[in-house]
Amino acid sequence: MAALAEVAESVAEPKLYADVNLRGCEALVGAVRSSSVSRIVFSSTAAVYGVPERLPIDEDERLTPTNPYGDTKLAGERVLFDAQEASRGRLAVCALRYFNAAGADGDRGEDHDPESHLVPIALRAARDGLTMQVFGDDYDTPDGTCVRDYVHVLDLAAAHVAALERLPEAAGAYNLGTGTGNSVLDVLRAAEKTTGRDVDFVVAPRRRGDPPVLVASHARAAAVLDWTPQRSLDDIVTDAWTWLRQHPDGYAD
Repeated sequence: MAALAEVAESVAEPKLYADVNLRGCEALVGAVRSSSVSRIVFSSTAAVYGVPERLPIDEDERLTPTNPYGDTKLAGERVLFDAQEASRGRLAVCALRYFNAAGADGDRGEDHDPESHLVPIALRAARDGLTMQVFGDDYDTPDGTCVRDYVHVLDLAAAHVAALERLPEAAGAYNLGTGTGNSVLDVLRAAEKTTGRDVDFVVAPRRRGDPPVLVASHARAAAVLDWTPQRSLDDIVTDAWTWLRQHPDGYAD
């Protein structure tokens, strides 16, 4: 989990991402070799797929990341699976490929500085009467904006527990997503519905490295980990809004 995870930042600072995400993973493997650790659950990402050839994306899709963030997470997977192979049965690895993690749980919510994730940005724009940016409206999608598969952080947490409980038998890579794609504008409409306020936006140029559509098949996770997501986009936005209202200054309060 201790990776840098911002696509735009990775494009601007690819060496930083290689140093932290890949070299850090290699250092972790070195420490594991001299310890009694036998199970690793790796927080990977849908960014390992790049622009998919078919939808929904399953784990057999080609791995062609379009940005340094995806490159380094894929490299991290390979480092860990190579370590598993070399361990001769002493180490089991599970790579969980998150799609768009979002939402909140009680006192735990999303608070980055600067914030780069769509759900909290949209909710803050609604709360504060701000104008946000939508990066590109000319993609080959129903409304021209990027489509993503938003998965609740509590569903992700349940997948980690399931993976730990089922290793070593469950060693391998798994997509964690809902199978439902929502566009940027869908998320803004959900934010308006939840808050009862308008979300103003302007269209900005596309960001480098952003695929048009990323939607998961979680069939493998359902079959092997007995995991299926339980929460919808409305649940995600509602929980995030509840947290934001309770923590108007983020964790600074």
